[in-house]
Amino acid sequence: MNLRSYVREFLDFPKPGINFKDISPILKSPQAMDYIVSEFSSYFEGKPYDIIAGAESRGLIFASAFAMRVVKGCIMVRKLGKLPGPIENIEYGLEYADGILEIQADAIEPGQKVLIVDDLLATGGTARATRQLIEKLGGNVIGYAFVVELNYLKGREVIGDYDIRTLISFDQ
Repeated sequence: MNLRSYVREFLDFPKPGINFKDISPILKSPQAMDYIVSEFSSYFEGKPYDIIAGAESRGLIFASAFAMRVVKGCIMVRKLGKLPGPIENIEYGLEYADGILEIQADAIEPGQKVLIVDDLLATGGTARATRQLIEKLGGNVIGYAFVVELNYLKGREVIGDYDIRTLISFDQ
């Protein structure tokens, strides 16, 4: 499947200088979604993970679909103020803004092996912050799955030495 054909680009969004990769057409296509979930499932088959963490906001969509396919639980990593109950949070930076991510304090059991899923790997800020939150709760991140990777922003260097699966890469 030519998954790249489902990605639209919007120049100067959300601010001048940003070339936004829009994955909305993927979400409208059951075939594209099935392909993504199948690719992630195949790649991580046999690898040790107990639960899947989805990063807000589009990462949650892919994480929940993937979790259903592999019959694993799914936890949410969300932006500030979106989760009830006791939470842990962390400040982080993006290519065009800063923010705060949160996770419910009881989302991870100490020692659980976690796979992080998000739609996009850009600068690596969200991925690193998500990992740090999971580790704060005693979880062990075993890898990452992304639909799109922007190679030119070098997010892999920020994440470090983890098992990373991406399906579409952009060099510019």
